[in-house]
Amino acid sequence: MLILQILSLEPAHGYRIAQRLEQISKSVVQVNQGSLYPALHRLERRGWIKAHWGTSGNNRRAKYYELTKTGRRQLETETDTWNKLTAAMAQVLGTA
Repeated sequence: MLILQILSLEPAHGYRIAQRLEQISKSVVQVNQGSLYPALHRLERRGWIKAHWGTSGNNRRAKYYELTKTGRRQLETETDTWNKLTAAMAQVLGTA
């Protein structure tokens, strides 16, 4: 869900995705390459993201990922589910 959210803002290469996750979460979420790239490949196989080759800011060849229409719908579904879950958890924790 977090990768889909990052890609909903703009297409990005893997390193940029990891940077944005760390930046936005104030370093709470840190994703290593051993986890990120397999996740990107799974999302691509599911049709939620697509990839193309481009040139990065430091003039290197990089694979850029972007959200598909199916991915955007999946992000909405995942976000709704997350919101329901966190609201239920807040209710339970508030009763203690």
